[in-house]
Amino acid sequence: MTERGYIPNLYGRRLDKPLRARPARLMSDLLPRVAAPDPETGPVDPAALFPDANEIWFEVGFGGGEHLAWQAQENPSVGFIGAEPFVNGVAKLLSKIDETGLQNIRIHFGDARPLLEALPDGSLTKLFVLHPDPWPKKRHHKRRMISPWFFAEAGRLLAPGGELRVASDIPDYIRWTLMHARNAPAFDWTAERAADWKTRPADWPETRYEAKATREGRAAAYLIFRRRADAADRNVT
Repeated sequence: MTERGYIPNLYGRRLDKPLRARPARLMSDLLPRVAAPDPETGPVDPAALFPDANEIWFEVGFGGGEHLAWQAQENPSVGFIGAEPFVNGVAKLLSKIDETGLQNIRIHFGDARPLLEALPDGSLTKLFVLHPDPWPKKRHHKRRMISPWFFAEAGRLLAPGGELRVASDIPDYIRWTLMHARNAPAFDWTAERAADWKTRPADWPETRYEAKATREGRAAAYLIFRRRADAADRNVT
């Protein structure tokens, strides 16, 4: 464990299937050019990565990169950091970057936790956790991304008024997230009526995981939490 309680290796295999020639080339040639700094070497300054950006947004576990690439295209003045431990997902996002010429994305190939811990207080304005691994067995719940540690870290990282967005199609994970949110005084859940969490916002594109869930008859929930502006909450843990 690190000083803030990071638990390593909370994901399984890192390779789904062998990469074809082009994705393999992108992993060797393009990834080093768009890689986020290694958090093991010390604190990471996102402003130095994106000197012209108005804001910094972070996606934890970006899967195939559909959401991250869409957001980067729609918000060219924002700097995006995405973390993903699976080779195939990183290769898919690299392909999108290569095809579109996006310049405002940096990739952390690995678990998001060390990089989150290396970022400075208040450095983010949006943080996304979309369809994370639910780890359904009770003995594996400690491996879930959403946790007291995560809400404390999100409260540290997000500037007042910043947004934490969480999506899941697993009812138990939705309940789990809301349970931990109730114990996170730095955040307010923004929903005022059922449609606020049952309807995907216009600026929230569908991911392949959500499309798969829809095909299999599972409806997603779209949870948005806002970082409180109260100064007293600034260092809530």
